[in-house]
Amino acid sequence: METSRALPRPERTAVAEETDAPSAWRVRIRMHDHPGTLARIAIRLADLECNILGLTVLPVPGGVLDEIVLRPAAGLPRRHLADAIRAEGCECTAIVDADVHELVDPSSSTLLAARRAIDSPARLAEVLKDVLAADVVTLVPAAEANPARTESGHRAVFGLSAGAALVARRRWAPFVQLELTRADALVALLAAAERNVAGPVVLNRPDGAAIVLRKGVPADADAVSALHRRCSTATLFRRYHTGVRTVPRRWLHRLLVPPRGTSVLAVFGRDVIGLAQLIPATTGAAEISLLVEDDWQRQGIGTELLARVAVLAEGQGITQLRADCLPRDEILARTAARAGLRTERSTADGTQLRIFLPA
Repeated sequence: METSRALPRPERTAVAEETDAPSAWRVRIRMHDHPGTLARIAIRLADLECNILGLTVLPVPGGVLDEIVLRPAAGLPRRHLADAIRAEGCECTAIVDADVHELVDPSSSTLLAARRAIDSPARLAEVLKDVLAADVVTLVPAAEANPARTESGHRAVFGLSAGAALVARRRWAPFVQLELTRADALVALLAAAERNVAGPVVLNRPDGAAIVLRKGVPADADAVSALHRRCSTATLFRRYHTGVRTVPRRWLHRLLVPPRGTSVLAVFGRDVIGLAQLIPATTGAAEISLLVEDDWQRQGIGTELLARVAVLAEGQGITQLRADCLPRDEILARTAARAGLRTERSTADGTQLRIFLPA
């Protein structure tokens, strides 16, 4: 049973000997699930002139963990509250400050958190921190997450796509299964939204041409090979920085299904007229590339491809894109500007362009 929920700003751990009275406390009480136990606790709180604002019951092995948000009496030491709870045969596992302004019912809180995560995927760590009332949530490479290390329940790992993971830690109380299940559902929802974002998109063009942006697959190899044959030497040199006229067959699969990454094609009829790649490189960053057939250049195809790649990147928690450019080549920078993205050169010779996604 869940009746309300407050999202605290934990600053203290366990029970502290402090007499200052904040607006509210979050109190966690472990008890046996016997009739009347909660009623006796409520009477004890009333005797101490504490006003109960919200209650959440979290099932745990061997009993329940009641999370009570209350307004304490002025001058009430936390130790006295903990002693009163223990006098009823229960264990007070934590007393930390809470914010009554964030006291909302669990369903609304979870839905609001899901919306925040979908609207701003790059802020998933921040959202998860609020959902779990964690001390810290860190984005790390999956190889460094070490999910087996739970630190007696005070540490939890949530796997993401693109070889990353979120590591949550909370010193003031161990995570319980219901909280972890809620967090898992949030991460799964974001992954589902990301997959939906990756679906095909039809561009709205003034000339009525039906151009579709979609994920590249190995079956597109022949069409991508034909795209390269139709491109001029200058266009291919701008993309590959070397003199190529045709693409070796062994390259095609890596272009369409890059390691750890994805490709986006611009398709007109049966022809592939543009190709973009997104390859996550390090935490929070990714490498990109663009190729647009000469006859379709300066018609917004590259801008749409880059904007689509930016959406996919944001869905993976990526905040920065990087691309290799020829010295003094401003084409990609202008394309990014048309897509509403800020750029800067990150090397002395200007051969690498950094593209920043909206915060």
